[in-house]
Amino acid sequence: MQPSHGSPRIGIPVRLSSSEGADPRVGKANGLFGFIVELLHRAGAETVLLDSAGDSAGDVRGLDGVLLPGGGDLDPGLYGEEPGPALYDVNTAQDELDIAVGKAGIAAGIPVLGICRGHQLLNVLYGGTLIQDMHPSEVAHRIAAAADPAAEEPAAEAAAAEEPAEAAAAEPAAEVEDTWAENSWAWHDVGLTAGSRLAGLYGAAGEGAPAGRPATTVRIASGHHQAVARVGDGLVVTAVADDGTIEGLEDPQRWVVSMQWHPEAARLPDEQRLAPFRAFVEACRNGHRTP
Repeated sequence: MQPSHGSPRIGIPVRLSSSEGADPRVGKANGLFGFIVELLHRAGAETVLLDSAGDSAGDVRGLDGVLLPGGGDLDPGLYGEEPGPALYDVNTAQDELDIAVGKAGIAAGIPVLGICRGHQLLNVLYGGTLIQDMHPSEVAHRIAAAADPAAEEPAAEAAAAEEPAEAAAAEPAAEVEDTWAENSWAWHDVGLTAGSRLAGLYGAAGEGAPAGRPATTVRIASGHHQAVARVGDGLVVTAVADDGTIEGLEDPQRWVVSMQWHPEAARLPDEQRLAPFRAFVEACRNGHRTP
């Protein structure tokens, strides 16, 4: 594929669940979707909102990249399990749309980036499985909402206290979610693997660097109760939290990259928010198409 001389066209499947329900995590995910669109625009992309699973393959053929955003839990039947009691916002139509877009992007050989739910979705598309509800560990991965069964999770205050000082001092983006949604991030470090495309998104030792050693440590905004269990065939782990949680994956044979955290979180310093989206847009602009 030749490099794009204009703005790369990046497809994003829309969020289908309403923010008006009882679970504030749905509204938070919808707000974060807006942040992703804003950051892609700032990074120089044209965003194409995809809202129909039926013609997603046709839509993707005209795109330079695909981004799979966060949202509710995947139906466990997609990875061969019965649903547990801690699931939220399982939406069959959303699963169908995201799966169609993800499969089409991979088949087209264009760059595909997964964030949070998108990270888990890509693992499932490659044949992997998920932990339906994580047990507490020394690393807090979420601060629970009132509708969350883990709302009394004791690590929540400690996790909030670990927010980066520069992020706490920064002015939030315009029209940021307030109250719980804006202040509900758990903050922890992840180690990115040298030689990975994921490390390259953060300006660390990316592609071409010696592989297998930590390239850098990134402080991230975390808000998830599920995680990768069995890694999908053909994927490699490129980021891990201190408790061993798999935080990043990629396909070494093509530009398919995912992260469990939220790089779009408004409480991050602005340049740290923008950097991975700018790098992804450049990958799409430069024609990183694989067979």
